[in-house]
Amino acid sequence: MSISPEASVQQNGVPAQRDAGERPAAERAVRLLPLVREATERLELIVAGLDDHTIHQPSRLPGWSRAHVVSHLARNADALVNLLTWARTGVEHPMYASRADRDADIEEGAGRLAQLLREDLRAACARFMVAATDLPARAWSASVVARRQGPIPAADVPLARLHEVWVHLVDLDAGFTFAEVPADHLEHVLEVSLTAHLDRADGPAVRLTAELSGGTRTWDLAGGRDDRTYEVAGPAADVIAWLTGRGDGAELRGDVPVLPAWG
Repeated sequence: MSISPEASVQQNGVPAQRDAGERPAAERAVRLLPLVREATERLELIVAGLDDHTIHQPSRLPGWSRAHVVSHLARNADALVNLLTWARTGVEHPMYASRADRDADIEEGAGRLAQLLREDLRAACARFMVAATDLPARAWSASVVARRQGPIPAADVPLARLHEVWVHLVDLDAGFTFAEVPADHLEHVLEVSLTAHLDRADGPAVRLTAELSGGTRTWDLAGGRDDRTYEVAGPAADVIAWLTGRGDGAELRGDVPVLPAWG
């Protein structure tokens, strides 16, 4: 069931006092869950159309087949369940035991038949939705450690999953593009895509304007690589492709610099 912002919270059976920042964190996270569900349904629909031949063909990611991408999306769902378990219990549950274990699990999954990959993906996505939907409101304010970002509030986990699903749907190279991401999802995907470039000493300084259905938004990416500031603008879908290394920025306006690798 969905979490109500007014729901009482208990720890060890004792009603807990709601912290000042608890309600906004829970509300923000819970508002994203229907979007995650929508993205997941699109993912599962596209993966359902991949047979044993096409699922083992190359993806857009170097060295990875489409099966690797599907296997990664399943394991990422389980890794984020670990973070939600950490938030719920207060006991440390890292996303992955190690980078080597993560890579080995993806590689193992990538050798499976298409039906087994689809079943694994559906089950992992379902586990994530159950863990997120049932998380107590207080737990969304807990601090957990993401593999790349470091400490984050648990309330950022649905946002991370939303970004993961849409970006890797493009990576499947199965006909889906960022232009097909629903308008009400784009700003959320853009928010995560920006994080790796906001303050990078190895990146260029960019004044970036993205065009969304509700208007434009502008950010200053404070890089240290050049003495100049680049002015770049364009549709949000094309901006996301550029920021995440899925596009060279040719569709954008301005003098578009080369960005360091995302993530």
